[in-house]
Amino acid sequence: MPYSTDPHRVTFIVLRYMRKPILVLVSVYAISMVGWVVIPGVNVEGKPEPLSFFHAFYFLTYTATTTGFGEIPYSFSDAQRMWSIISLYAGVVAWLYAVGSIIRLLQNPHFRYALAERHFARFVARIREPFVILCGFGNTGSLLARGLSDAGVTAVVIDKDIDRISALQLRDYRVAMPGICANARVPVVLTDAGLMRPNCKAIVALTGDEEVNLKIAVSARLLNPAVQVITQSTSEAHEEAIATLGSDVHIVDPFQTYARYLGATIDNPSIYVLNRWLVGDKGANLDAVPKLPRGKWILCGYGRMGRRIQQALENLRIETTIIDPGILQTDDSLPNFFRSRASQTTLREAGIAQATGIVAGTDDDAYNLSILLNARALNPNIFMIVRQELHMNERLFSVAGAQLIMQPNLVSARRILFELIAPLLKPFFERVRASRIDGDDGFLRQVFEELRENVGSNAVPRLWTIHIDDQSAPAVHSVIETAGEVTLRDIFRNPNEREQRLACVALVVRSGDDIRVMPDRNHRLSNGDQILLCGHDKDLHLLEATLNNEYTLNYLITGADQPRGYVMQWVTRRLNGSQPMAT
Repeated sequence: MPYSTDPHRVTFIVLRYMRKPILVLVSVYAISMVGWVVIPGVNVEGKPEPLSFFHAFYFLTYTATTTGFGEIPYSFSDAQRMWSIISLYAGVVAWLYAVGSIIRLLQNPHFRYALAERHFARFVARIREPFVILCGFGNTGSLLARGLSDAGVTAVVIDKDIDRISALQLRDYRVAMPGICANARVPVVLTDAGLMRPNCKAIVALTGDEEVNLKIAVSARLLNPAVQVITQSTSEAHEEAIATLGSDVHIVDPFQTYARYLGATIDNPSIYVLNRWLVGDKGANLDAVPKLPRGKWILCGYGRMGRRIQQALENLRIETTIIDPGILQTDDSLPNFFRSRASQTTLREAGIAQATGIVAGTDDDAYNLSILLNARALNPNIFMIVRQELHMNERLFSVAGAQLIMQPNLVSARRILFELIAPLLKPFFERVRASRIDGDDGFLRQVFEELRENVGSNAVPRLWTIHIDDQSAPAVHSVIETAGEVTLRDIFRNPNEREQRLACVALVVRSGDDIRVMPDRNHRLSNGDQILLCGHDKDLHLLEATLNNEYTLNYLITGADQPRGYVMQWVTRRLNGSQPMAT
């Protein structure tokens, strides 16, 4: 089955555009050759002898290349020389016409796009490892592409803005990131991007238009029901439509995600610290657990973010006051509100002096920063959360003094990234939240102690998912197939020093439908297991080498270093066979 519906489009365009120039060249050459054959010449013996078609074509060929070999096979008559002059000038004009047509063709934007499309389709066809199709290379797409690159996952990028695709080609990614300027709603574009290929892992719709995201999700589900579909949406109507497409369709709402995260942070700050540390936030430390206040909160902005946060705070029975000039009418379920901008006067009327926290959650970065300045002037001890819309303003927000900075683009990118490279994080955090609800504080303490001891409180961890199969872990797979036993303790040993442990921790092990969070080190592995690991990058690479090398794995399990060469294996067998048996 072809991945492109028009693989010969470039050839067709060239032939169609160059049809007239080629006909002109062929006609000039044909007429010139006929003329030389018809016009009589004189050989060296003075007898009439016309040129053959071969000699006529030969003469025309080397004169067309500005090479002068003389008049062959014999001197021309005056009539032949006159015809040569006419033929040569006619050939020059025909070639100028043909070369000009070629230049115009190369400058034609449609032809250049066709060339880029063919190059893109061929590049995608050469990808052998699992890859992701990324539709939309805006702020969220750019952050996601960087995260995928750091994780070693190839992404095929589609965006309708040529400037973004040009910027993609200049990025210093660790893996190839082919891109094309096209409309991702067109099924042919998705097909050329590799949607039908068996190694297409997922398709992510991150365009700025939710209607386009919906169309991409529908097209992907119809063209390839086996592919995972992830899309960003903040509209309930679009979420309902996308949710009907199947169980393997994931909807990411950055505001709902952050609201849940904020509610969990207020309820248990340790979860906030753990989340920041796992995602690798700057300055994240497992020993630095902040305390978010539970008193009165002021929400500046009642849009998508404000509504989600207000609902999360209401579930925690925290009093809120809303400031937003866009509120049109009252509602019985709506808390105290002020239909105005968040100026110092409005903040005083909202009771900022008695408030413990404020959220600047509008979609205007400058306005949010002004809210922070006014809030700090009126209440220096207030806890501040601010929304940062544009990533380019990071410097301003980093010096603004807010305790929490919410970037919708970053929230979405991280959520999607972990959905792709660490899907087992979801059951991990579900277990963490469940332990809080059940009052099992010992489990969370165990998680922190394990991570502090083996990875480090202020380390920048790396999340890694490994599969125990013949492709990702052939050494482990082989030992298990031969009725051997491999435990987490075995694979976590350091190949350079067997008694030392690698700086990594197994967060989740999934065996079929059985999911174990923070499994014991003596947990016995089985073929088909999925393991979510957290640790240092270099140690995870050592672990990956162990999973692929049967000699290293055998050494870590038994402590005996087996000979690797055929000769040494033969010598070892002979020596062992010659030893006397113990009595």
